[in-house]
Amino acid sequence: MLFLLFFIIALAAVAYGLEWLIEQPGSLTLDFAGYQFEASIPVAVAGLLLIIAATVVLWAIVMALLRLPGRWSGGSRTKRRDKGFDALSQGLIAVGSGDAARARKAAHVAERLLPSEPLTQVLKAQAAQLAGDRRVAEETFHKMTLKPETKLLGLRGLHIEARRREDADAAHHFAKEAHDIAPLPWAGSAMLEHLAAQGDWQKAREAIEASLTAKAIDAPTAQNLRAVIETAMAMEKERDHPHDALHLARQALKRRPGFSPAAVAAARVLARHGDQKQSLKLIETVWATKPHPDLAAAYLEALSGESNTTKLARVERLARAAPNAPESRHIVAEVALSARDFAKARDALAPLIAAGRHPTAHTCLMMAEIEDGEHGPSGPVREWLARGSRAPRDPVWIADGVVSKNWLPMSPVTGRLDAFEWKPPPDSAQHLTEEGKPNIPAAFLTRPAEPVALPAAEVSGEAAASQQA
Repeated sequence: MLFLLFFIIALAAVAYGLEWLIEQPGSLTLDFAGYQFEASIPVAVAGLLLIIAATVVLWAIVMALLRLPGRWSGGSRTKRRDKGFDALSQGLIAVGSGDAARARKAAHVAERLLPSEPLTQVLKAQAAQLAGDRRVAEETFHKMTLKPETKLLGLRGLHIEARRREDADAAHHFAKEAHDIAPLPWAGSAMLEHLAAQGDWQKAREAIEASLTAKAIDAPTAQNLRAVIETAMAMEKERDHPHDALHLARQALKRRPGFSPAAVAAARVLARHGDQKQSLKLIETVWATKPHPDLAAAYLEALSGESNTTKLARVERLARAAPNAPESRHIVAEVALSARDFAKARDALAPLIAAGRHPTAHTCLMMAEIEDGEHGPSGPVREWLARGSRAPRDPVWIADGVVSKNWLPMSPVTGRLDAFEWKPPPDSAQHLTEEGKPNIPAAFLTRPAEPVALPAAEVSGEAAASQQA
């Protein structure tokens, strides 16, 4: 509204000014090159305005003509850029969908249209990886390391390629170089895995602290990894440095309460050096919250010098700490069977084989042993063995599809720390044998095998013997 009012006032002022100018008497005379021009004041002003307008129009035309080539080239560059980014978009979609041919074609177009764009190199490397062309992928990642903005991405790509060709030294080199630039989680993890694979546990601990300080990992993860490394160190020191081993195992238990590998290591050190009471007490404390067959094996090892009657009384006491756990019933049945107390062995397993329950393979095999011990080879023995072949599989230590008889601090496939989990294995799981032991420190492969309560966890060869968790 105010603008309209201002416009009307301005228009009225201009009209009044023109009227005033027209009414003024007089004329304007111009002498130039022997010519004389005379005009009234209104005509002179109108002519001047026309000259100014013509000058402005002419200047605009000249400038437009001067800028025309730049606009043409700018439009061409814009079109090339748009086509390049469209190729990048299509290429990344192709990589995500696994279309190697389309991804490589898009990478070629993007490289031609956007040669200096960082995403072009990323697409080219990913397309080469998808097509299995490792040479081109590594060359592209190397080019990326020459530019500050893409150096870390290039180092990670080179690290991945080095791991694929199983070049541990090169992978470590690229991870270390990246870690020196920025404390990225992948670089810290790779550094940690390399140090652990070399058995350099002290430097591995330092790497964890550095990653935690840089906030590359959170505090709970750091505590779990510390416990794993301290347990691994305790297992290595069990025989030659028992006091250090006991300290490390107890420290690991404080960081990770109920961690059975640490509890087993501590209990074993105590038992082997004459402190049976503390060994049994330690296992009973952990058993109350997290019963585990490895703890049961260590418990029986501590009672190895006792009579069957004494063993049975002690394991019944242990079972009362977790009465409903299958592990409690298994250890009571095992000791009762050794004492030839078949009735007590049956009673221990009765809740696990009751109507509506689905006993595991280990439970079925124990029932077959009870029947065979009491009655000899018979129909019930064959029946339990048949049921065991179809029964659900018992939990085992498994990491990356590999089953180990005992706990290991890292995966034998990827070298990842704290990879082993206690769970039922899939049908495709492979058992860890002496031929399949990459990235495991020798100290864990030369240890004698510990007793294992689950037949499903048995593996071939002594090299399956590692530590328990």
